[in-house]
Amino acid sequence: MSTVIEQPVEARLVAAAPRMQSIPATLHYDRQDPFAVRMTFPAPATLEGVEVCWTFARELLSAGLHDAEGHGDVRVRPYGYDRTVLEFHAPEGTAVVHVHSADIRRFLQAAGELVPAGTEYRQLDLDHDLAELMRDAC
Repeated sequence: MSTVIEQPVEARLVAAAPRMQSIPATLHYDRQDPFAVRMTFPAPATLEGVEVCWTFARELLSAGLHDAEGHGDVRVRPYGYDRTVLEFHAPEGTAVVHVHSADIRRFLQAAGELVPAGTEYRQLDLDHDLAELMRDAC
């Protein structure tokens, strides 16, 4: 069984122009980092011309489907019936994108089948991680 889920999504960049520009993005979940989700934007879709990847809590993405969530660099909230807004805050500015809520639900369902919500801690090998930390400290 695969330990990684990748799902392409269409994100609509909210800008000053009346029409929102569609940009490709990929949602990524890895069982080895069970609490996190990554959203990656390819180089052509970014101002810097390099791939940009944001990492945030899977729980934040899930909760943001129903209520405004997040107080830091990533914020998520519902928008109407079928969209979810993701805000990415950086020193260079803020990017706001709309994603179809159904795409996020499908992604979270697949992640939940891989690692059910509330059982993420079972994926962690704390003894191994502690041994690695101690090995590097000596």
